[in-house]
Amino acid sequence: MKKFVFIPSREDSLSAALTNFFKRAGFTINLLSKCSSIFEAFSKGISDNNVKAEDIVIFCHDDIEILTNTEDFNLFIENELDKEDTGFLGVAGTKLLKQSAVWWEDVNKPPGPLNPLTGSVFHGTKLSMSFNYYGQFGEAVVLDGLFLCAKGKTLNTINLKKPSVFSGDWDFYDIYYTTQTHLKGLKNKTIPIQIVHQSIGELAGRESWHANREAYIRKYFDKLPLSVVT
Repeated sequence: MKKFVFIPSREDSLSAALTNFFKRAGFTINLLSKCSSIFEAFSKGISDNNVKAEDIVIFCHDDIEILTNTEDFNLFIENELDKEDTGFLGVAGTKLLKQSAVWWEDVNKPPGPLNPLTGSVFHGTKLSMSFNYYGQFGEAVVLDGLFLCAKGKTLNTINLKKPSVFSGDWDFYDIYYTTQTHLKGLKNKTIPIQIVHQSIGELAGRESWHANREAYIRKYFDKLPLSVVT
């Protein structure tokens, strides 16, 4: 078994903190800096590295720092990926994706039985950050692309390339990927890995985000809403 992390970036290098963390955790780091789209970055990364069924793969943003120690980080990941019905692992998502296809639509509701969100993320920097607790960790239908993890056998059975209905090159890959595993009957899950995201994540105003969201809704219109079966 090998462990890979694929990180698309406009920069030619990663922060020392992120690089050192993944090296200590035993991951081979692949910086994807000159790709035409995030879909191309991930699909080409998997293909070029000949990822095998039992390999562990992480897709993540370049502007994060992981606070969880490497021993627990690997434990949380390996414990869940050892289960045959696991799809993707992440740190934030929802148990209910509504017709709007906005996973964080219920973010202003207090955590509890009426709020389908799951997971947690810190935003800001370590010296000035806020904590977003979305809800109890567990199964989700879709996950945020800040951090995604899966086995090679999962990634090799879904489409990682940009669907023809998408016009934007950098948006909605996370919802598209995790929707595919959910519809295959695999369980996407949030796990208690603590991550600081240096971006506040304001994608809702980006034109390409809206375009891909609308295309996704048209593609999966007869499947929405998606929900965890309890």
